[in-house]
Amino acid sequence: MDFDDPWWLLAVFVFDATIRIAAIIIVPRNRRPTAAMAWLLAIYFIPIIGVFLFLLIGTPRLPRVRRRRQRAVNEYIQETTRGLDFGTLRPDAPGWFTSLVTLNRNLGAMPISGDNDAHLISDYQESLDAMADAIRHAEAYVHVEFYILQSDASTDNFFRAMEEAAARGVSVRVLLDHWANRGKPYYGRTLKRLDAMGAKWRLMLPVQPLRGKYQRPDLRNHRKLLVVDGQVAFMGSQNVTDSTYNLRKNIKRGLHWVDLMVRLEGPVVGSVDAVFLSDWYSETDEILSEEVRQYDLNRSTGDLDCQIVPSGPGFEFENNLRLFIGLLYAAKRRISVVSPYFVPDEAILLAITTACHRGVEVELFVSEEGDQALVYHAQRSYYEALLRAGVRIWMYRRPYILHTKAFTIDDEVAVIGSSNMDMRSFGLNMEITLMIRGGEFVEEMREVEDKYRSLSRELTLDEWLQQPLRSTVLDNLARLTSALQ
Repeated sequence: MDFDDPWWLLAVFVFDATIRIAAIIIVPRNRRPTAAMAWLLAIYFIPIIGVFLFLLIGTPRLPRVRRRRQRAVNEYIQETTRGLDFGTLRPDAPGWFTSLVTLNRNLGAMPISGDNDAHLISDYQESLDAMADAIRHAEAYVHVEFYILQSDASTDNFFRAMEEAAARGVSVRVLLDHWANRGKPYYGRTLKRLDAMGAKWRLMLPVQPLRGKYQRPDLRNHRKLLVVDGQVAFMGSQNVTDSTYNLRKNIKRGLHWVDLMVRLEGPVVGSVDAVFLSDWYSETDEILSEEVRQYDLNRSTGDLDCQIVPSGPGFEFENNLRLFIGLLYAAKRRISVVSPYFVPDEAILLAITTACHRGVEVELFVSEEGDQALVYHAQRSYYEALLRAGVRIWMYRRPYILHTKAFTIDDEVAVIGSSNMDMRSFGLNMEITLMIRGGEFVEEMREVEDKYRSLSRELTLDEWLQQPLRSTVLDNLARLTSALQ
């Protein structure tokens, strides 16, 4: 090829111009301006790599078949729960809370339910053992859905409980995320153990193009939940694995994860089960409504109002983001946020800084140590704006990774689940969030927050302004990449 040929140069110019014009037309459509600008910059400055990445991960949507299944599930839940008795709600709910309940419902959440009981478990091994104990009392079915599920020394009791349940004739169904588990320690052993016990298991969001199963590879099912007989449920931030995740790099650095789970009884258990059933249907095309009476709602001795909010790329709107924004603007006195990966979009950042300017006390718990470099540096890029607005930032001391995802509003409402306050959890991950109204539960959350505070150090604005230039550059570059959605 003669590279001095003017026709070749003209062809390259036309091709380059076509890519750039097409990008301006295609990329911004139905996308946040920041995300669109980040993609356009990537395509303009590194065109070959930028176009390849956009084609690979530029569409934050599930395949059409999965979206259709999710819509069918949402319609089914809306229809079958209409008019059902979900317990007696607490009186005198503030107007903003009722409005948020309606918002959640309209976006695909289950109805709010009363007469629930909820208790926190903050010890890592205690949580695994509590779930194992619940499984040992199963009589009909056990539904297990975790982003990461590994059979190791820490989780052996959990797996033995499933084996015992299966041996009694209990139906054990298991969902685990494909991409999060493949290639990880004990992956093969875990699947063999599930097979050996007779569990019915499926990989969630499998990336197996040769089997006709493919979507954007970084779309993940990030949910963590367990349901036993429709009587008791667990959910929160913890995966079923050792607190080091069995990764050599974590063990070498001495890292351990700190998590928070909630044990639920009452009608809300049916809502958690509905999320599992929808995910099971998405992966298997199997409808379990006849076998599993998910709406045979059971009362508990508790008095908490609870609503389950599923979210993810299968939904038209970012359900968790809208709920979080509504809660932040509703706060009048105090906001306490715990998020290991805090990379807010503009709306969340505005809501938090506005709360400070309204006189609300705002505190944010994050980890002093980072386990994911890009997210860690992107998160740091927001610290100065937060500190200047008046947010108190508590950094949980290394070598622990504070992995809890929760926050409290004033003295009456709390949120806990699998969702981080970052763009990935808002747009790419399938998450589950629980909103609870009840002062007694918020008091439990406050005790956990007090414990976290005692194990943290406060980051001040003066300290932050002493950061070296290289750190600032890394933080800002990571912040730009976080917008590539």
